[in-house]
Amino acid sequence: MIGIVLIQTVFGIGVGTQQSESHPSLSWQQCSKGGSCTSVSGSIVLDSNWRWTHIPDGTTNCYDGNEWSSDLCPDPTTCSNNCVLEGADYSGTYGISTSGSSAKLGFVTKGSYSTNIGSRVYLLGDESHYKIFDLKNKEFTFTVDDSNLECGLNGALYFVAMDEDGGASRFTLAKPGAKYGTGYCDAQCPHDIKFINGEANVQDWKPSDNDDNAGTGHYGACCTEMDIWEANKYATAYTPHICTENGEYRCEGKSCGDSSDDRYGGVCDKDGCDFNSWRLGNQSFWGPGLIIDTGKPVTVVTQFVTKDGTDSGALSEIRRKYVQGGKTIENTVVKISGIDEVDSITDEFCNQQKQAFGDTNDFEKKGGLSGLGKAFDYGVVLVLSLWDDHDVNMLWLDSVYPTNPAGKAGADRGPCATSSGDPKEVEDKYASASVTFSDIKFGPIDSTY
Repeated sequence: MIGIVLIQTVFGIGVGTQQSESHPSLSWQQCSKGGSCTSVSGSIVLDSNWRWTHIPDGTTNCYDGNEWSSDLCPDPTTCSNNCVLEGADYSGTYGISTSGSSAKLGFVTKGSYSTNIGSRVYLLGDESHYKIFDLKNKEFTFTVDDSNLECGLNGALYFVAMDEDGGASRFTLAKPGAKYGTGYCDAQCPHDIKFINGEANVQDWKPSDNDDNAGTGHYGACCTEMDIWEANKYATAYTPHICTENGEYRCEGKSCGDSSDDRYGGVCDKDGCDFNSWRLGNQSFWGPGLIIDTGKPVTVVTQFVTKDGTDSGALSEIRRKYVQGGKTIENTVVKISGIDEVDSITDEFCNQQKQAFGDTNDFEKKGGLSGLGKAFDYGVVLVLSLWDDHDVNMLWLDSVYPTNPAGKAGADRGPCATSSGDPKEVEDKYASASVTFSDIKFGPIDSTY
């Protein structure tokens, strides 16, 4: 084993000098009442989890494959002091490209030194801060092309309650901050995050047995999540998930809700309250050649309605509309026994859906839509991603899940086979897959489409 001198003068993870960090530009539009929209010059940044992590003055890896260096990373603080996050070659290494108001995320990218799978990027407000949104009494619109996403893939656009600066001001060790994509969290309290609060997540690290690039550590990174869009060309859903802690929260043990016994005892509602048209009784709405033809781009409009119609009011409803071929298409109406014939997410819809499907109502327990609104008050960050699922093959989105439902209502979520979505097969067969997000607009309700 090569002896490596531990460096003790960095005092937190640093940034590398092997590759300059140049954020790809991405414009979006800020709209005002009446539909007048102004272009905003923005950019995106790659999540730190995807970045090369190595020693400051060389190329020795701190993290290689799905394991930490035992020499450089014997404990969280030492590891952070010994390592840097490198700049990103967005197109060459990660398959990410932008043009004007459009961002394309590739699935499998074979670079000079490694093969990259998927990506996760954030919209920046400036070079060192994420763009913060408060969605209450507002409307968020974008156009998406899912025509190249098969079963088992998920082109996702969503919001999470991350720190605006990626945790740089809250945590001494989190120096790279938003400029290098730090601070990620979501309602699943992911344990695969390599650096949480600036500390390497090396404690109890277990390399994945089916993912050559990932593993899990002792801690998870939790925060409220609003899934505006999770989709491939066969299935789609939008889903709010609420956490009881404001902003990013580092969990451990029961507070993470990891095991089946603790799932509903953690700080986050992992199930959420989803609106999936197929699951809710309409199997002719979303797909190739259907009412919304996924062979073509579609514009997706999401409205966050407050009880009193003001920006400070309590969140009471999440509405969805689509625009394709010059026509505005209303969301589907629920056709499931025990649920009212509605076309939006409300607390009443969520309560009825949980009861009709026999699911635990953690959404209500964690605060319902008013709880989601409190996270919006804190501020949320826009995330774009493309991924495959090494846990359950994305069956929860596009197939039957659980796979042996014994007639369980709500298990049928999409048309994909229960044998589909295996990451090894997906990564081999659909390596050229991609998703394109474009024409992001934000403003008052009915101002962006």
